[in-house]
Amino acid sequence: MTVSSAEQASEAPTPGARPRRRPWSLQTRLIVTVTAIVALILVGVAVVTSTILGRVMHDGLDARVESSARQVQLFEPGLPPTVRSAYDVLSFGRQPPGFLLVVRDGSEVTTGAYVDDDSDVMELSEEQIEQIVSEVEPSGFSTVDVEGIGAYRVVPIRAAGTVGVAGLPESEVNATIAAMLTTIGIVTAVGLLALAGAVAVVIRASLRPLRAVAETATRVAAVPMDRGEVSIAERVPVDQADDRTEIGRVGAALNRLLDHVDESLDARQRNEERMRRFVADASHELRTPLASIRGYSELSLRDRTLTETTESSLERIQAQSVRMTALVEDLLLLARLDEGQELVFGSVDLSRMAAEAIADARAAGPDHRWTLDVDPEPVVVAGDTGRLHQVVVNLLANARVHTPEGTSVTLSVAHEASDAVIRVADDGPGVDPAVAEELFERFSRADRSRARKTGGTGLGLSIARAIVTAHGGTMSVQSAPGDTVFEVRLPARPGDPEGDETEPAETAVEAPAQ
Repeated sequence: MTVSSAEQASEAPTPGARPRRRPWSLQTRLIVTVTAIVALILVGVAVVTSTILGRVMHDGLDARVESSARQVQLFEPGLPPTVRSAYDVLSFGRQPPGFLLVVRDGSEVTTGAYVDDDSDVMELSEEQIEQIVSEVEPSGFSTVDVEGIGAYRVVPIRAAGTVGVAGLPESEVNATIAAMLTTIGIVTAVGLLALAGAVAVVIRASLRPLRAVAETATRVAAVPMDRGEVSIAERVPVDQADDRTEIGRVGAALNRLLDHVDESLDARQRNEERMRRFVADASHELRTPLASIRGYSELSLRDRTLTETTESSLERIQAQSVRMTALVEDLLLLARLDEGQELVFGSVDLSRMAAEAIADARAAGPDHRWTLDVDPEPVVVAGDTGRLHQVVVNLLANARVHTPEGTSVTLSVAHEASDAVIRVADDGPGVDPAVAEELFERFSRADRSRARKTGGTGLGLSIARAIVTAHGGTMSVQSAPGDTVFEVRLPARPGDPEGDETEPAETAVEAPAQ
């Protein structure tokens, strides 16, 4: 029966839920925002510039169309009388390449021609002429997309009683605008890249103090502060905590906060040490008067002349002195464990210890079903035999006392990776979730969910965890109705993970201070 670690017990993501996108850093947001704003400005300027320039170039094209139309000679003096069609007019005159002319003579015959890039005159087809005539505006300039030769800027003309249409291609204007837009786009892209690089350098340098604050806070957050002597030496570097800048003031404020926290932790540690000494001294001093009370009560009970009331009172005094003595002994043990004392290390065979403990539990709780599950090979660790036996006995006693008759209790000992693991599992009612978080605290009771049968001191699990912690191990509990597991993990014996049947002479070693 395995108890999951805190990491394994963490809440899994909801199936089917969309993964949350990783948020952008402040530096990325600033770079993107500045670059986007400048890009919008440059695009706006490019659009306005191209629009204005296109309008200017179209106006120039209109002026050229009008000028070229005025230069056309239609049946004026000097023109041969045989000249009647647009082809004849363009062949006789000198018009620029691309010039287009459509004329209708007195006999209502409409002809059209244009000058190609090689200055040759080419006749227009009837379909092209019909398209031009149908799309041209009666007055003013208009744009006609002539099939086969492209877009033209055209204007109606009248000369010597003849009407027609003259125009020039828009290809030159469009090519100029396209070249201008391409140039603007390339220059804008290069400028934005240069701007993004410059902004990144400036912002990165400006945010360096903030990164120093974040790194310092991260290192401080990794320091365990729940118990023992704690000293916070991490600080934001002085050059990144300049009060004259906004971000520097954050670093300076964090340094002042860390100074206050460090002082508070020192004061807390001093108070804890004073409290431990007080508890240890008080417990030690109380042992003598309690022993005297117990001794005198036992001596008085031997007097056969005592009345029934007096004898009952002395028995109550003796019982309470025994209970008080147990409480004082537990407090003294906790105080000594807190100070790193009380443990004598040697080779401990957990498999043999578990067999002995389960045999004692069967005798103490015959109404429960007891099961032992150990590895075939002995599980050996370095530790204090007596104290580790106390841990196992305490867990078995809890399972017996806080579960109803007929409950199955399983004690297992095994190797897992580099740890020796002891588990005590039962199928009783479980631990009340309201007290599960404080189950290992001193004077904590789990009676709200389990039937209380004895008047314990509430220090058993606290002492057990203190002993396990002093051995460099961990102790945890996972509980649900019908499945409660207490788990103890101890570092396996170095160099001998499979155990050793020999037991060297025990050596007194100080347990690590908490």
